[in-house]
Amino acid sequence: MRTGIVSWGAYIPKYRIRTEDVAATWGDDPQRIIDMYLVYEKSVEGYDEDAVTMAVEAARRALKRGKIDPKRIGAVYSGTESKPYAVKPISSILVDALGLANNTFAVDMEFACKAGSDGIVAVASLVESGKIEYGLAVGTDTSQGEPGEHLDYSASSGGVAYVVGRDGVAAEFEAVYTLVSDTPDFWRREGSPYPMHGEGFTGEPAYFRHVVGAARGLMEKYGYKASDFAYAIFHQPNGRFPMRAASILGFPADKVKPGIVVTHVGNTYNASALMGLARVLEVAKPGDRILLVTFGSGAGSNAFALKVTDVIEERQKADVPKVDEM
Repeated sequence: MRTGIVSWGAYIPKYRIRTEDVAATWGDDPQRIIDMYLVYEKSVEGYDEDAVTMAVEAARRALKRGKIDPKRIGAVYSGTESKPYAVKPISSILVDALGLANNTFAVDMEFACKAGSDGIVAVASLVESGKIEYGLAVGTDTSQGEPGEHLDYSASSGGVAYVVGRDGVAAEFEAVYTLVSDTPDFWRREGSPYPMHGEGFTGEPAYFRHVVGAARGLMEKYGYKASDFAYAIFHQPNGRFPMRAASILGFPADKVKPGIVVTHVGNTYNASALMGLARVLEVAKPGDRILLVTFGSGAGSNAFALKVTDVIEERQKADVPKVDEM
């Protein structure tokens, strides 16, 4: 069997802030903001939560869903842009918190919101090389947005974890494609509490160029058409961008909406598209093909083609919270 996703787990804090309440605080028209971003509410971490605690919870759920012995995990890669420590890895905390072996490869990835999916590529490569049996990739963030600025309406919190291996695969990796360029759309300088936007670069030069370009690159290289996919999932900085990207690529809305989480969770950064994938895997059927396209500012996208196997039905029955239950 091909390398693929063996199991997954997600964590979203229970706390929410409605767009109307944020708009009222800053004197904005709430309906105008909702129409602009298609975000109705966003998740907010508790006072005792951060990117690490959410990563641990998501990973525990992934291991539970797949009934995976933690000692069989040979690598853990975490992706975030909201580490609680400037110098101290998240991945080493995960090793001990999850009961992984202390000779586990542990790496923190960084590429804005794309780092979590870079971790998936990395652990899949280790599995395919035969160096490890299973790998764990995590995308987790407590997103930052300056109070009153546009990101204040969407920046949110959440974590997703994926176990990757060859045995018990629920969704096989058929293909992967990446597209990167030096694009100054979004950045946060060392010591700065909030990020900055290069407004003119955010849409076309950054998000759409890379998301659409990576998806097209994958489909052209491997001979896929939009009609070959049952679902298409894109990075979700707001509710409009992924729907527009889908339209450009020829995907109807009914293939995209099952993976949309931003409307009631917000933009969870590294957990954004990966959370959408988790939601889709909860309803997908054997034989379904899924397109997943992540995005990270700076800028780049990873596009994946996955094919669901019969194992999915067992994974869906696991006693693990579903995305819509959180």
